[in-house]
Amino acid sequence: MEGAAPAEVEDTRVAARSSIFDAVKGIGGAAAGARVDKEELRRTISIPAEMAAMMREAIKLREPGAVARKYVEAAGGRRDSPLPEAPLVVFVNSRSGGRHGPALMSRMEELMGENQVFDLSIVKPSDFVHYALRFLEKLAESGDVRAKVTREKLRVVVAGGDGTVGWVLGSLGELYVQNREPVPPTAIIPLGTGNDLSRSFGWGGSFPFAWRSAVKLALQKAANGTICRLDSWHVTVAMQEGERVEFPHCLTHKEQCSFSQEFEMDGELPEKFSCFEGVFYNYLSIGMDAQIAYGFHHLRNKNPYLARGPISNKLIYSGYTCTQGWFCTPCTASPSLRGLRNILRLYVKRANCSEWEKVEIPKSVRSLVFLNLHSYGSGRNPWGHPNPEYLEKRGFVEAHLDDGLLEIFGLKQGWHASVVMVELITAKHIAQAAAIRLEIRGGEWRRAYMQMDGEPWRQPLSSEYATVVDIKRVPYQSFMIAG
Repeated sequence: MEGAAPAEVEDTRVAARSSIFDAVKGIGGAAAGARVDKEELRRTISIPAEMAAMMREAIKLREPGAVARKYVEAAGGRRDSPLPEAPLVVFVNSRSGGRHGPALMSRMEELMGENQVFDLSIVKPSDFVHYALRFLEKLAESGDVRAKVTREKLRVVVAGGDGTVGWVLGSLGELYVQNREPVPPTAIIPLGTGNDLSRSFGWGGSFPFAWRSAVKLALQKAANGTICRLDSWHVTVAMQEGERVEFPHCLTHKEQCSFSQEFEMDGELPEKFSCFEGVFYNYLSIGMDAQIAYGFHHLRNKNPYLARGPISNKLIYSGYTCTQGWFCTPCTASPSLRGLRNILRLYVKRANCSEWEKVEIPKSVRSLVFLNLHSYGSGRNPWGHPNPEYLEKRGFVEAHLDDGLLEIFGLKQGWHASVVMVELITAKHIAQAAAIRLEIRGGEWRRAYMQMDGEPWRQPLSSEYATVVDIKRVPYQSFMIAG
């Protein structure tokens, strides 16, 4: 155990340096932001004041049609006012970013008006989609050109961590399902710990020191930035009925669960099972990394004063890693409890292939990660940048955010993970897949730890029946704004 400290301390220092470097880089953005004319910015991103106020009223009353009729009756000659140029709305997770959340909200309201800024602790993004956007659509149907232009040009800014961004993207995705396109593209102001989604689209990894000026530049970029596409992945967890699990809010119970056994599996499925489903944008993992995340989240929830910001979170997280046996499995533990292959069977569909293929998991792998982005664990890229010869040899392709594939890699013990996370080596490449099925059966294991976009849970296992996890690409893509 004594030898574990130096590698872990180095990993902690790298994480801390990364956060500080990201914040210092933000000073340059603040200098550029200081040159953004405040009045010109407000004119560019504003929604007509009366319309913005009625959008909020539609959410409050949950009556978009009635509010639209009220607006039309009182419209008068307002339809002749200038058309919106690049209308924005901002969602702020006021509980993220330590003390910055409430202050950021005030600054946003100052720059663009309070009716275009929504506190996610009060207004859910799903309510915005169901009521505020429906209000604009009703107005547009009545012939209001300003409402039509606002709805078509609207862009969204999310101030929060990866979980908050995913929450908003999921709500906006309902527009596809309801045939209510266009779907507004999304920009990010990072307020979380890892901020991997923010990093992947050029919005940085942390909240800048000189943020008041940097926010102006962020809003300008959100209004003018180019639009990119992002894959997302639907997850279904099917387990024996009656098992009690505290799933994170990213997974919800599915009332009607139809499960197709498309091929012969090693484990037996229960006659009656419960299903839970959700969507991830960055990664899903199972194993030791999820166990550490689970312990860290419970520690933080029990003692919130310990986690006051991204750097302190990472220090605590790294320290907690040392207590979970990743660096040194207790000698009393059975060797059969150390490798994921003892409980897990992995099946994949490769690119442009309709057949399932069983993939062997190396016996040394203690954490299996299914990665969608190039950024994992606060900006690291465990998959790396393999050269063309290696890709061809392994049957891989170059990884992209919108290629319809997940990169699957393994982490061994803590020493291996530490070296991977400081990017001296890449992780253990296992596969690329367009669809994935995991069959998990307990044996000597009573539970496994899993996490999805940083939200962990403890999954009970049965030695008799299999728990099945299906991962399939969502048929539509999210639109993101490049920073």
